[in-house]
Amino acid sequence: MSNFIELNSIEKYYSVGKDKLHVLKSLSLNIEHGDFVMIMGKSGSGKTTLLNILGFLDRFDNGQYIFDGNNVTNLTEIERSHFRNKNIGFIFQQFHLINNLNIYQNIELPLLYDNRFGKKERSKKIKKNLEMVGLIDKINQFPNELSGGQQQRISIARALINEPQLIFADEPTGALDTNTSNEIMNILKSLNDEGKTIIMVTHDPDLVKYATKVIHLRDGVFTEGV
Repeated sequence: MSNFIELNSIEKYYSVGKDKLHVLKSLSLNIEHGDFVMIMGKSGSGKTTLLNILGFLDRFDNGQYIFDGNNVTNLTEIERSHFRNKNIGFIFQQFHLINNLNIYQNIELPLLYDNRFGKKERSKKIKKNLEMVGLIDKINQFPNELSGGQQQRISIARALINEPQLIFADEPTGALDTNTSNEIMNILKSLNDEGKTIIMVTHDPDLVKYATKVIHLRDGVFTEGV
């Protein structure tokens, strides 16, 4: 395997009134193609901030970011948005499905932003992904008609619709019971076995068995696993 992501001396500050809060402190990290990385740490350790920087949802103040051999440190907002939609799928704890759109329409959204696919091809891709997560029969239903576990599976189908190289998961099982959490983790493990690179934030030590690499973050510093 080869390096997929390289972070070099990443610094992140947030302004709190007149003060600056030093959230990430000179973080350096290498992630290889096909890794299943879990980032662990207590609330406030910087886990989600790091994930947002890796996923082009937030900027950093100092350092360098190399993505698949490309220096992406200074991309414009438009370039970041395009790069994110093409290369990355996101799975969140709260699902972030749009309640007034049905399941088909929710999964279709990233394809509409991308504008590469016609209506027939979009339909084929959506149905394929719904079959993958076992919910093709829910295609015309709305998010509030589904259980939490079903909504998370829909969010996985949506995250994969543009065939991204990389999947980010921020506490994807945090709102689910144990059995449903295991179902979601088995889906993610299958995707990793197929070659997808996954970076996941969690506070649940029971989930580390799924990872190929576990990184611990405390007060903005890696303490082990790097």
